[in-house]
Amino acid sequence: MELTDKLEILADAAKYDASCASSAAPRRSSLGKDGLGATTGNGICHSYTPDGRCVSLLKILLTNFCLYDCQYCVNRRSSDVPRARFAVEEVVKLTIDFYLRNYIDGLFLSSGIIRSPDYTMEQLVEVARQLREVHQFRGYIHLKTIPDASPELIERAGRYADRLSVNIELPTENSVARLAPEKSVRTIKLAMGSIRRKLDEKAEEPKAPRFAPAGQSTQMIVGADSADDSAILHTAETLYSSYKLKRVYYSAFSPIPAGPSVLPQRPPPLLREHRLYQADFLVRGYGFQASELLPGSGNLPLDIDPKLAWALSHREHFPMDLNRADETMIARIPGIGLRNAKRLAQLRRSRRIRYADLTKLRCAMDKLKPFIVTADYRPAQDSAPSELLRRALADKTPQMELFPALQEAA
Repeated sequence: MELTDKLEILADAAKYDASCASSAAPRRSSLGKDGLGATTGNGICHSYTPDGRCVSLLKILLTNFCLYDCQYCVNRRSSDVPRARFAVEEVVKLTIDFYLRNYIDGLFLSSGIIRSPDYTMEQLVEVARQLREVHQFRGYIHLKTIPDASPELIERAGRYADRLSVNIELPTENSVARLAPEKSVRTIKLAMGSIRRKLDEKAEEPKAPRFAPAGQSTQMIVGADSADDSAILHTAETLYSSYKLKRVYYSAFSPIPAGPSVLPQRPPPLLREHRLYQADFLVRGYGFQASELLPGSGNLPLDIDPKLAWALSHREHFPMDLNRADETMIARIPGIGLRNAKRLAQLRRSRRIRYADLTKLRCAMDKLKPFIVTADYRPAQDSAPSELLRRALADKTPQMELFPALQEAA
C-alpha cells in the first residue's frame, strides 16, 4: 500500500480521539541549537487531513488493525473497514517531512492493539525514540498509552513524550464490561497510577529523568451508553483527584457504519458535550464539586450553562455584594470569570466597586445583573422567580426591563 493511502486511512481512523491538545507542554526551540522543531506552549489540537489542509498536529494511528472488539470503536476487530499499518520508520519520516513543510508542530500517535499490548507499546515508543534521539526532534509528542503494557514500557514512553494518555472511554465499569469486554477498568487505572507515580517522583526530585512534562489525560465518550452527565462528571472528578490528570476530554458518540445494535442509532446533542466541558472547567478551575453541579442523577441542562444553573438553584447566595464577598464566591457569579474575580478583589482594596467597573472589565453584563450588588447598583427585582430568570437568560432576552438599576449613593 502506498504511504499516502495509509495516511488517508489512519488519519481518518484517529479522528475519534479528542484528547490531543498540548497545553502544559514545555517550551522548546531549535533556534541556536542542534535540533529540529519547537513547542509553542499553547494548545496544539488540529490534525492533518487527507484533503490537504495545513494543520498543527499530525494525528494518526500506527495501525487500525486491532485484537479488541470494543463495540463503540470503528476500528474494532469485527468492523469491516479498510485496514492499514505504518512501519515505525514511515511515521518518523512523515513527522519530519510534515514539520519541514511547516504543516505541523508535533505528533499525536495512537494505535489499535496488534500482537500484544507490549508489542504495540514498543512500536509507539520506538517512533518517539527515533524522533528524539536520531533526529533530535524538539516538537510536541503525545503518545497514547496501552493500558496492559508493562510499567517499564510506560516509563520509557514518558522519557520521550510530552504527554501520555490512557483512554478510559466509558464512565462506568458496567458499561466497559458490556461494550468493551476485553478491557478492564482496573488495568486502565493501574496504568494511570503508574504514570502518576512517575510524575510525582519527578516533581519531588527535579534531577530525576524527564517524564511526560505535560502530564496525562484521558477521554470519555458521551452518549454511547446509558450513563448520564452526573455519572460522567463524578468519574472525571475522581480521575482528577486520584491521578492528577491535566484534562479529561469528552467526545460525543458518533454512530459508526454498520454499528452493533447495542449502540444508539443517533448521536447525542453536541451541546451536551459542550456543557460537560463547561462543567469540567468549573470542577478543575473554580472549586466546584460534581455533586454541586448535579446533586442527583441526570444530565446538565442544555438551555443554560452549568454555572448559571447552579446560581439559579442557590438563590440564597444572591444578589452578592461584590464589595464584601470572598473572591472564590465572586468567581461563582454568572458572567464573572476567575481573572475578573481576582481583578475585582484587587480593585476593592483601593476603593469600592461600582457598576461601571464591571463594564470596563467586559464582564457578561446581561448575565450577571440579577446576581450582584455594587456601591451604586442593586437589581430592583432580586426576588424574581428562578424560572423567570432562566427563561430570560437562556433566550438572551434584554434584561433592562427585568432588572433596572437602582441608583444609590456610593
